Amino acid sequence: MTDEQGKAKQRYKTLAEFYPYYKSEHQQTGTRVLHFLGTSLFLAQAAAAAHAKNPRLLLSGVLSAYGCAWLGHFFVEKNRPATFKYPLLSLISDFKMYFNIITGREPLVLAAS
Repeated sequence: MTDEQGKAKQRYKTLAEFYPYYKSEHQQTGTRVLHFLGTSLFLAQAAAAAHAKNPRLLLSGVLSAYGCAWLGHFFVEKNRPATFKYPLLSLISDFKMYFNIITGREPLVLAAS
């Protein structure tokens, strides 16, 4: 069993344990860009939904976010989104990566990709 297979079988309980695995599943620039785009679309549509008091915009934001992210996983990274196994930790990690990128704590484009 490879290290990556072992990591995938591990059960994560905390964000601190999970986030390194999450980052290992987001190594390709295209995947990271699509996640960033999806999260940006979600935040914009959530703000518009609140302003317009229109819950359909919120649903549209969720679909935009997951659509972008899953395109990245299936067609760029060629892996299975961690959302299926760790929905809450994955959601929190999506926002953590997003805010790390916009605050300069983490690059959008990794050196090796």
